[in-house]
This record gives sequence, structure tokens and C-alpha cells, in this order.
Amino acid sequence: MVALESETDALEPGDRAPEFGLRGTDGGEYSLSDFDNYDALLVVFTCNHCPYAQAKFDAMNDIADAYDDVTAYLRDESQMVAEAYGAVCTPDPFLFRNDDDTFRLAYHGRFDDALNPDEEPSGAPGFEMRDVIEDVLAGEEPTDEFRPSRGCSIKWRE
Repeated sequence: MVALESETDALEPGDRAPEFGLRGTDGGEYSLSDFDNYDALLVVFTCNHCPYAQAKFDAMNDIADAYDDVTAYLRDESQMVAEAYGAVCTPDPFLFRNDDDTFRLAYHGRFDDALNPDEEPSGAPGFEMRDVIEDVLAGEEPTDEFRPSRGCSIKWRE
């Protein structure tokens, strides 16, 4: 497990989402503006080998299924986007609210309260993130309680 500390600057609530240009696993090119028509955007920095990330695959897929018109799996091979967002571990989710075609950070934190990859959360997997998404979509402010992301530290390229 990693604490939420990094040499990168973490985004604060209300901060604008950094721009990006990334290729998706579908072969398409995506930028932040491709999502301007949506009320919210969940950006998750993850990987395929971390046990914490693997433990959240089902929760991430369930969230994607619930909001299927907003799903894109993008690759950040240079790690420049992860650095710009201040990601420190995998998975590391950032939820943005669309404020007049400007995505602003509404929540950065864990999916749920499971402390370890093999532990079940106290609610449905991903329940805390689902609650925050629903708050944002309803125009409400999500919790301001700091619930740091949990996962494997990002192995930064030099």
C-alpha cells in the first residue's frame, strides 16, 4: 500500500483537469475535449499487474457498465498524463465535474474501504466511488473527507 505522497503536485478539488492526448485500446485518439458533452468524467490510473488494481477490475467494470456511454480505456505510455494529474498509485481515481465545458476535480480518492486486495469492502465493491459519482451527477458536493487511494506505487520511468 502507498500513502498519497509524491514528487508530483496533486490536484486539489476545483482544479482544472490537465489536457491530454492518448490512444485508446480501440485504436482511437482521445483528448479531454472529447468528453465535453458529459456531466462528469472518471479518470483512473491503473495497471494490469498490481494486486490492488486487479482487485478493483470488477468494480471498475461495474461502474463502466452503469455509465457505459463514457467508457474509454486509454494508454499513458509516457506517464506524462499520470504525472500531470498527480497520480501516485494504481488504481488512482480522479472524478471531475463538467463546469461549463471545463472539467474540475470533484473527488480524488479510493473506490471503497477495502484495505487490502484480498479484503471485501463493507459495502458493494466500489460503493464509495459510486456514491461520489451520484452526488456529482445530482449537482451535489461530494464528501470532503480525505480517503486516499490505495494501491501499488507507480513505477516512474526515468
